Order: sequence, then C-alpha cells, then structure tokens
Amino acid sequence: MDQYKTAVVVIFCAVYLFLVLSKKYRARAIWIGIVAIYLFSRGRLRLVEMFLNVNWTVLGIFAGTLILAELFIESKVPVLLSDWIINRTRTVGMAMLWVCILSSLLSIAVENVATVLIVAPIAIALSKRINVSPVPFLIGISISSNLQGTATLIGDPPSMILAAQGIFDIKDGQLVHRVMNFFQFFWFHGKPSIFFAVQVGAVLSFAVLYLFYRRYKQSTDRVEVEHVTSWVPTILLSLMIVALAITTTIRFWMAGVVCMIAALVGVLWSARRDWSGTKTILKRYDYSTTAFLAGVFIIVHALQDAGVIQDIADYIHGTVGSSPVLAYIFVVWFSVLFSAVVDNVPYITAMLPVVADVSMRMGMPNNYLLAFGLLIGSCLGGNITHIGASANIVSIGILRREGHHVSFWDFAKIGLPFTIAATIGGSLFIWFFWGA
Repeated sequence: MDQYKTAVVVIFCAVYLFLVLSKKYRARAIWIGIVAIYLFSRGRLRLVEMFLNVNWTVLGIFAGTLILAELFIESKVPVLLSDWIINRTRTVGMAMLWVCILSSLLSIAVENVATVLIVAPIAIALSKRINVSPVPFLIGISISSNLQGTATLIGDPPSMILAAQGIFDIKDGQLVHRVMNFFQFFWFHGKPSIFFAVQVGAVLSFAVLYLFYRRYKQSTDRVEVEHVTSWVPTILLSLMIVALAITTTIRFWMAGVVCMIAALVGVLWSARRDWSGTKTILKRYDYSTTAFLAGVFIIVHALQDAGVIQDIADYIHGTVGSSPVLAYIFVVWFSVLFSAVVDNVPYITAMLPVVADVSMRMGMPNNYLLAFGLLIGSCLGGNITHIGASANIVSIGILRREGHHVSFWDFAKIGLPFTIAATIGGSLFIWFFWGA
C-alpha cells in the first residue's frame, strides 16, 4: 500500500476502535480522524470535495424528524398509547409484550433513543408494582425500538443512507445510481420490499419475547390515562410522512427540505405556545449525532478515494467466489456480528459501495439483494449486546440509576435469540423475493 492508503486505514481503524471502546465523543473522534486524513492527503483530498460528499438530504431528514419526535414526546401522545395498552391487558407479561410492540411501532418514525426514554418509565413502574427486576423489560423495549427503525426511509440513519446512495443497477459493466423513495421501502419493482421483511422478522422475534414474558402472570392494575397536551405534533408528524411519500417520488433531495420545513413549523408553533419549553427541546437536540453522521460520509469518501473499498470488495469476492448464495449469507451474518459491537452507520456507509462492486463482479443485474441483506444484518446485529446500539446503552444507563447492573450475558440471553429470530425471518424473506 502507498503511504496515503496506509494512513487512511490506520486512522480509520483508530477511530473505529475508539467508537467500540467508548460511546462518548463519537463526533469529536470522527472529525479528528477526518482532519488527520486531510493532513496526510497533502492536497489529494480537497475541502470542497469533502463538503460535497456529505449527503445533506439524509442529514435534513434526520434532523427534521428528530426535532418533530421531541415535540411528539412532549405532547404525551406516546404515553397515552402505553397507558391504553396496559389498561387492556390482563397480565404484566402481556402488558410488557404489547409495550415492546408499541416501542417497535413508535421507532418507525421516532428516533430509537427517544422511544426508550418515552416507554422506560412505564416498564419500571410496572416492575415495582409486582416487585420484580425491570431488567428484562427494559432490554425488551430497547431491542424492540431498534427493530422497526429499519423498516422505513425515516426510521433510522442506515435506511436513509441506503435510500439516498446505496442502490445500483448494473448496465454494460457500469454502476447506475438509483435512489429509493418512501413507497419503495414497501413495494419495489413489483415485489414486497424491506418493510415486509422486517415485519416477518418482527413476528418471529416477538415470539421470542413472548417466551420470556409469559411467566409474569401477575394481574395488571389500572393506571390513570395521561392527558395529551396537544395533538399538533402528531398532525405535523403525520403530514411530514405524507409529504415524504410524495416528494421522494419526485426528487429525493426535496425530502430533506420537507423535513426541515416541518421541524421549523413545529418549533415556531412550540415557541409561540411555550418559549422556555422550546428552548429546552432545542438544547436537548442531538447535535453530536448530526455532526457524527456528516463526518461518516467524509471518512468513507476518503476510504473510497484511497482504494480501500476496492480492496475489501476484492477480498469478499475472493472468499465467496461467484456464488450469490454465499455472498448473501456472508454479507448478512458478517454484518450481524460486526454490528454487535460497532456503530452501524459508518459500517453500512462503507459497505454499500463494496456490495455494489461485488454484485457487479458476479454479473448480477443490480445490488438489491446484497444491499437489502446488508441493511437487515447491520441494523439487527446491534441487538445482541448492550453496547451494540445507542438505545441499548441508554436502557442500561436507566437501569443503573435504578440500582440494577446488567452484565453482558443478562443482555445477550434476550438480545441474541431475538436477533437470530429477526435476522433469519427477514433475510429469508429477502432471499425468497430478491435472490431466488
């Protein structure tokens, strides 16, 4: 390897190692890595080029959705839904299973960490009433919230990245870039798409949670239903989703604009209603993750520029040969294992061009099969360990404050079978429709 490629690999690995060992200062770490790569490039990487390689549409979707999610939380609508479920179930185990399902559904449009913060107090209150540990309940909530974020374009950053820059047709040996609109997560080229694959995985994984929760046969007490402070955030969130469905079929870049406009309308409405509360929401906004996401695009561009992506594609192609089956299995399950300990955003951003290259070498007409498998594996793998996803880390932190310490095995004994069930179901669905 030349000196530049060596420097890029070493710096990228150092940043990744830091992300594995520490979940703090992620944005700082990746931007320090970018500065180091830029200095070692000696003019090979240009600032304008780095800026243009950030996918600003993805950032707009992420930022706008996150702000509306905060307003949605403050409106008390999610807590109302949780209270409604608890009052209509007979046992604590079934109540928690349905709360986990609610967490999963909320995460389709609400950021996963925010979903955990919404639902966790309900689980803790229930566990105190029946004098049992809240650990299995909080674990179930966190892994459920991670599941459905994969299902739609706005659910999780990896889905946004796939939609914006991860799909290719291969014509005359050349990659032809495509984008996925909101509807194509449900139906793509006349076939059921990612949303339905996730639902198949959800059915199997919630069967796993049922086996864990069915022993909690204590009856539930009725809870006082939370009063909704306003339905406006719910209406804005619904209108934003409708607008996304329309704009992504016209021009994908409009999706980011729509989300930011919806967020601006929400902030102005909130400020007029309660300025001090609005300031709190804006201070609580996750600026660090936004900066981290922007940095991921730049550092992955550096990997491509240095030829590292090509080297990885060479290795995978040499390992699996010309078999689409082996390539698909390798991509799905390697992604599961890797994402169990490493953030999936930089991983999927780096691997999408790899699977496109591998697909082209195998003579496949597109990279849909491997790209969809990559998304399923990398998003669900984070449910295996307590450090695999931000929502898991937040859940463990809440439990620690309550005096409950969660070991690796405490988490894995629920997260591992949940992940295996969801991945098997989702990946087999994708293979049946896209690989057979």
